[in-house]
Amino acid sequence: MTLTRRRFTRHGLMMTAAAALLAAAPAFAQAPSGKLVLYTSQPEKDATQTVAAFRKAYPNVEVDIFRSGTTEVMGKLAAEISAGQPGADVLLIADAASMEILKAQKQLLAYPGARTDGFQPGSFDADKTYFGSKLITTGIAYNTAAKEKPTSWTDLDKPAYKGQISMPSPLYSGAAAIMLSTMTARPDLGWKLFEGLKANEAVAVRGNGAVLKSVATGEKSYGVLVDFMAFNAKKQGSPIEFVFPKEGAPAVTEPVAIVKTTKNEAAAKAFVDFILSDDGQKLALAMGYIPAKPSIGSPAWLPEGTKINVMASDIAAVVKATEADKARFAAMFGN
Repeated sequence: MTLTRRRFTRHGLMMTAAAALLAAAPAFAQAPSGKLVLYTSQPEKDATQTVAAFRKAYPNVEVDIFRSGTTEVMGKLAAEISAGQPGADVLLIADAASMEILKAQKQLLAYPGARTDGFQPGSFDADKTYFGSKLITTGIAYNTAAKEKPTSWTDLDKPAYKGQISMPSPLYSGAAAIMLSTMTARPDLGWKLFEGLKANEAVAVRGNGAVLKSVATGEKSYGVLVDFMAFNAKKQGSPIEFVFPKEGAPAVTEPVAIVKTTKNEAAAKAFVDFILSDDGQKLALAMGYIPAKPSIGSPAWLPEGTKINVMASDIAAVVKATEADKARFAAMFGN
């Protein structure tokens, strides 16, 4: 970028200032206001902080929140769409697979003007209907008293790990559902990995919190767990270590999107703008997550110099496979 020095007369400066004021006037007049309805699966504390920070940036917008797990949020929205009365203006939920379903149903509003420069490749939809806000990866946590130190997903199939593995069920966890369909599509892992887990008497529990508890207490020596929960527990004194497996770590991006039927498009776009802004990304970092925009930095819990090999995932293919994959998983591990 080249900077050019320019000379201005007093008259020229006055004309320039006047032009700037005129240019700014429409933007001020069109500042978003009114009510914005957010449906989110964020933890309650995160959702409260997100809305508070957004309202600080856009004080004329009032925000109503519906907060629950991704499955319930999607169920509520689906029922409302069926009745012809979608209640949400914007969505902020755990996984891109749910967004991909809504995109295929033409229920999302594309936002071509959203600023995605500098974001992780693959963290946002190429058609700009949804945008990842952070990176939450899944790897292997283990109790410090464990005899074996895993480095690979396939280590979990070894006889030494028998009866000592806990993992989140994809029937309840969106991140686990994406992990399942991503891994089973890989020739080096596939269903062979999960058949090995079954043979090793791995237990599928209702969520990552239950996995964390089982590993931290020593009930199980190993757990399939999201990164920040393991590292934060370790920081608080739990006897836990965490490894990003060498084959890669599947990830969810907690994407944000605008519902096509939004009643307040200006405020909805402002919400997306905030999430993608440096301030929004710094908020994700302050909450203890890996921002989707790498230049913002890394959370304190991530060891310095750590390079995360994010496992590639074809979200459209995941959506097509997920119901059959979950049914096969349920037949193996139960409901």
